[in-house]
Amino acid sequence: AAMAGGARRLYRRLLQLHRSLPPALRDLGDRYVKEEFRRHKAAEPAEAQRFLREWEATLIQQQINEDKQNLREKAVYGIQLTEEKLNDFRDEQIGQLKELMDEATKPKKKITISKDSKYKT
Repeated sequence: AAMAGGARRLYRRLLQLHRSLPPALRDLGDRYVKEEFRRHKAAEPAEAQRFLREWEATLIQQQINEDKQNLREKAVYGIQLTEEKLNDFRDEQIGQLKELMDEATKPKKKITISKDSKYKT
């Protein structure tokens, strides 16, 4: 139960950090976090511990990046993964990272709004 509470706190904190991201990145990050936590809900204890430890490290890195951004004008998002970290990933996780990279680097969609559109941005 304590582990579940810790996972819930970590999950909420990650989503809170995403609030400072641009809308498209926030949406992408939120979906990714939600999907990952859902996938690991029934993980074996050892895998769950490692999963939470890695997300905790990600959270700390995001907080460091957020603090750095407050000190300069240009925002920088993400972290560089070492080859050692990448070698620890399963093929499924590599595929997920590839999907995430593809989604994050998609060209921006152009939005056109007609005069009679109900919603204007």
